[in-house]
Amino acid sequence: MPRRKTAPKISKVPLDTGSTKARRGRPGVHQSEIVGRAQNYRRMFWDRRLNKKKKEWVRDKPYEWAVALVSAKTEDAIGHALDSAPSYAQNEFKPLIPLILRVLREREFPRRQENQFDFLADSLAGYGRVSPRRSRDICTKHRAIERAKSPYKILRREFYVECSCGYKGPARNDACRKCRAEIPMSLEGLFGPRLF
Repeated sequence: MPRRKTAPKISKVPLDTGSTKARRGRPGVHQSEIVGRAQNYRRMFWDRRLNKKKKEWVRDKPYEWAVALVSAKTEDAIGHALDSAPSYAQNEFKPLIPLILRVLREREFPRRQENQFDFLADSLAGYGRVSPRRSRDICTKHRAIERAKSPYKILRREFYVECSCGYKGPARNDACRKCRAEIPMSLEGLFGPRLF
């Protein structure tokens, strides 16, 4: 077979370039991280106790360092309040001192102490990558979605079965009620061998 006289052309445009569209939102900011961090901060500000009736942890009272943090008016006062905090809180909040002061000076900052900690936690969760207002909006939107979800879940699913033992009726826990033969999970086991 004779050789080609011209070399094959090599395309300059690659075939798999990926999507050229950029992701929506600000790069490096994930809403799920902001919501999780806000929830963590809310827990850090409050001492918790066990509610024996409901068997869950509930808020008891705010820590003293958190009360001093919310009442601080300058960066030095915020630093002194954080000095009495545990090391994990210091590591988390000391880099955010200018942002904390900015949030504390906002006009919408609540007057009631219970609301102040939640406001501060939701505002700081964005780490300054988004504005404190946007961080609060993200947390509020996520909590509204969580409240709208149904509190119920499916405990058991059942199928109507006809078993080789002669039982006809609803199955229990994916098995025959009479002989406990399990329902196979493959389609061939359910419908028999192929017909075509």
